[in-house]
Amino acid sequence: MFLAAAASFLSLFPGPVSHTAARIGAGAAGLVMFTVLVAWHARIEWRERWVAALAQVNADAAARVSRDWNALAPDRTTGPGATHPYADDLDVFGRASVFQLLGWTGTDAGRATLAAWLTEGATPGVIRDRQQAVEELARLERDRETFAALGRLVEPAREALDDLFVWAEAGPWFTRRPAAQWTVWLLTATIVGLLAAQIGGLIDGPQWLWPLGASAMLMGVFGKRIVQTFARVFSRFGLVRHHAAVFARMADMPCSSPLLRRLQAELRASGTTAAREMVRLTRIERMADLRRVALFHPVIALLTLWDFHVLAALERWQTQAGPHLRRWYAALGQFDALSALASLRHDNPSWAFPEIDESSVVFEARQLGHPLIAAGRRVANDVTVGPPGGFLMVTGSNMSGKSTLLRAVGLNVVLAQAGAPVCAERLRMPPLRPCTSIRVQDSLEAGVSYFMAALERLKLVVVTARSARDGGPRVLYLLDEVLQGTNTAERQVAVRRVLRLLLDLPTIGVVTTHDLELAACDELAAACHPVHFTEGVEQDGEGVRLVFDYRLQPGIATSRNALKLLRSVGLDE
Repeated sequence: MFLAAAASFLSLFPGPVSHTAARIGAGAAGLVMFTVLVAWHARIEWRERWVAALAQVNADAAARVSRDWNALAPDRTTGPGATHPYADDLDVFGRASVFQLLGWTGTDAGRATLAAWLTEGATPGVIRDRQQAVEELARLERDRETFAALGRLVEPAREALDDLFVWAEAGPWFTRRPAAQWTVWLLTATIVGLLAAQIGGLIDGPQWLWPLGASAMLMGVFGKRIVQTFARVFSRFGLVRHHAAVFARMADMPCSSPLLRRLQAELRASGTTAAREMVRLTRIERMADLRRVALFHPVIALLTLWDFHVLAALERWQTQAGPHLRRWYAALGQFDALSALASLRHDNPSWAFPEIDESSVVFEARQLGHPLIAAGRRVANDVTVGPPGGFLMVTGSNMSGKSTLLRAVGLNVVLAQAGAPVCAERLRMPPLRPCTSIRVQDSLEAGVSYFMAALERLKLVVVTARSARDGGPRVLYLLDEVLQGTNTAERQVAVRRVLRLLLDLPTIGVVTTHDLELAACDELAAACHPVHFTEGVEQDGEGVRLVFDYRLQPGIATSRNALKLLRSVGLDE
């Protein structure tokens, strides 16, 4: 159909005047039918993608409830790295992580915002605003699902978005030249007028070929820069066009909380709405897409200077809407992140919103659980950490739950300070900055031993705690089996020194250890609040099996299980 239309138009160069009208009519009819078929096909494709995206959103929601990590798309977010105070140790990013649990975000802006919230925290006032917004969005289940599905239809293109922001704020280059615009309009009118005159039989011969030469010269001078501008703005297919629907859904949600209303107000910053402006930009993108039709574009571009007119429309959009573009996407990112937190709230109605109390110096939780463990397997405990000058010391056998408790405390603090609900019946805490030493790794490439890596991690904890004296949140340190890479005598001395440093700083913390002597040493006895986990032994055929209840008990553990574990795997003889 398209080739027939193109052939009809191309046959004009040159031909008897008497057949021109028939050729034009045949070409136009073919072009209209081709356009209708393309639009119909695009509509069917869009519907298929929309239904698939909505189905995937619901399938992922079910997988998150059951913590079926294999059924979820892998989290490819680039975390802040090993130098971050807690992101690696607390499984904030990666497989079976908090970020994967909160994976409702469908847009690049939402993912970037959520990653920042999980690694930076917020002030108590901001947290309370987010909690109110999350509570409201949690009730709008259908709206959130639609919003998430629309976000998934937007092609991920963080780099392209950054380039789009730079272009939008740079200002136009073509519409600044009034003479160039008038020349384009005059040439277009001349070419079209002479062509119409020939078709109508008013003139003999293709007189419009003369201004067509001037059109070719203009294309030669400015064509490359126009192509570069189009490529910069429309570098990814679908990057712009689907954002219009996302902005529209965000603006149409029935919201009443102050934060959500402020975010929706940001979308009206240009005097119209972000959705309408993105629809307008989408129309311009579709007009610019004519350049992709290699057989048809050169003819239309020469006859009408099409690319110049599209560029002028694009730069008018740039002048009116461009200065607001970055703010629109920032608002979209916050809304998307809040929607992800709201999904967590909806899927876990028994979880509580924490109370962030600036006057408190104690982390106090009732029935605190690990948020990444499924509800059927999760064991919750009452946990109190603080006040400053003391620390919670957790002892117990291998595999009894000590490290899991550390991560449960840390992850719930991370969720609390992002504005999310926490895996607890109740949580009251001051503003805190988690700092951990849990998953220490050596590095053959960097020539760093395990012990040296552990020292560097402890140094980061102490330096972070010292910086808290200058203001900001109190540090919550979470230390797992400190300095286990050296001999017992030196380890005990080193651990006591590190803890004394931390106890003299504005910190609260939890330490797990197998060194039961720590609680008995004179310099730490008054500051140590000991708790422990226990285990039982069951007969399993000819061997034994260890059974853990993961219930936190007061006092120091008295049992050992290393030899029992050897026996359970057949290595006791």
